[in-house]
Amino acid sequence: MPFSDRISISQKIESKEEKARLKRLVQSIRPKGFGVIVRTVAQGVKVAELDKDLQNLVDKWATMSKKIQGAHHPSKVLGEMNRASSILRDIFNDSFTGITVDDETLYYQIKEYVSEIAPKKESIVKLYKNSTPIFEKFGIERQIKTSFGKTVSMSKGAYLVIEHTEALHVVDVNSGNRSNKAKSQEDTALEVNMIAASEMARQLSLRDMGGIIVVDFIDMNNADNRRKLFNHLKDEMKDDRAKHKILPPSKFGLIQITRQRVRPEMNIKTREVDPNGSNGEIEAPIVMVQKLEGKLDKILKNGNTKVTLHAHPFVAAFLTKGFPSIRSKWFLEHKKWVKVMPRDAYTYLEYRFTDKSGKEIKI
Repeated sequence: MPFSDRISISQKIESKEEKARLKRLVQSIRPKGFGVIVRTVAQGVKVAELDKDLQNLVDKWATMSKKIQGAHHPSKVLGEMNRASSILRDIFNDSFTGITVDDETLYYQIKEYVSEIAPKKESIVKLYKNSTPIFEKFGIERQIKTSFGKTVSMSKGAYLVIEHTEALHVVDVNSGNRSNKAKSQEDTALEVNMIAASEMARQLSLRDMGGIIVVDFIDMNNADNRRKLFNHLKDEMKDDRAKHKILPPSKFGLIQITRQRVRPEMNIKTREVDPNGSNGEIEAPIVMVQKLEGKLDKILKNGNTKVTLHAHPFVAAFLTKGFPSIRSKWFLEHKKWVKVMPRDAYTYLEYRFTDKSGKEIKI
């Protein structure tokens, strides 16, 4: 019985011409006596890439066949890929510049797999041996808490608010307190919406949000701008492996998206118990510090020279203690010293900026 395996390349192939092209390519590289199933994103893939993937599968078949001859019963002659290798199989490409692993066994497994699929890239796999936890060293915890919260910050002060209901997901796009350097309100709305569309595509993939998603973009009166936003969102989501459909924006600025969920939705809790004594929850302090840094950046760029930050003693200590402290990093970045005043009367996440006269700076 001829052996049949799959070439894992994912996305739906829609055009008849593309299917015919792939059929011809596969026939030209198919080994004698084997059947080949081409799945998912073979669209646009060169014959050399398909041939390489196919040869890897044939080599695995040959290795397994040799093991069968001398194998004791029962015994495993071929196992499923480990989780790390299967993830790399799906996302690894030439843009990767480093893979850092903190587990020695996993390190050798990944290094072996990378040497098989991309021998020139084997050196980018590194074993992490530092005493600082790897997630803390590379800022992963911060990224998780800022990426999976209800509010998602974007560049230029804009942000998304993501709400989940039983029926659908609702996303609101806000321009925030960003400085308006665009020529008109329409240009500002287009600029923020384009940034939001890119982040929206990223969030859908990160959280694997499925079902109906309604995105409330900032209203734009110009039909060309609405069309530009629609096309940009489609381009940003073209690499999304989940089956999805995007409807053009309505006159109210709403874009509806239907998306098939690939795996259970990522629902990471980012809020923490309120240390002030109430029974409620508060935003993660690490997210608050990021927002604080964003506001400070705007204040200093607006020409304020002597700035004082008033904050809860715990937050003040977090910003000023240690070497180098966060405040020291601010000084190196902005060449301006920020005075930090601990205030016992403040709640845990309360803070204010004041100028040299003691007047509050509002951003």
